[in-house]
Amino acid sequence: MSQSTTNAASPEGGPAPTKRELEAEVTRARRELSEALDELSTRLSPAYQASQLARGTKQAAADAGGLLSGQGVPDDGTHRARNAKILLGAVLTGVVVATVVVVRAVRH
Repeated sequence: MSQSTTNAASPEGGPAPTKRELEAEVTRARRELSEALDELSTRLSPAYQASQLARGTKQAAADAGGLLSGQGVPDDGTHRARNAKILLGAVLTGVVVATVVVVRAVRH
């Protein structure tokens, strides 16, 4: 290696990083990449998505029950109030559709 390569300045104008510093940076970057890939794999897995959907549905059902029992809905800055209202709307829509189907079946 030539002397100019080993004593080259960094792009910031300071001294060039040492071999040990570069190896530490590569090790850190590999660890961060591995952690990011693990998190993505978890978030994209069907089992994780199903568990998140089940958890959210149970929470919305509990919040909707609280709304119907007079406790109101949580106002904690999350989407829980919206989710409870959507769930109640979906249930009400299902009841109305079922009622219409039964009434039409009885009439014919």
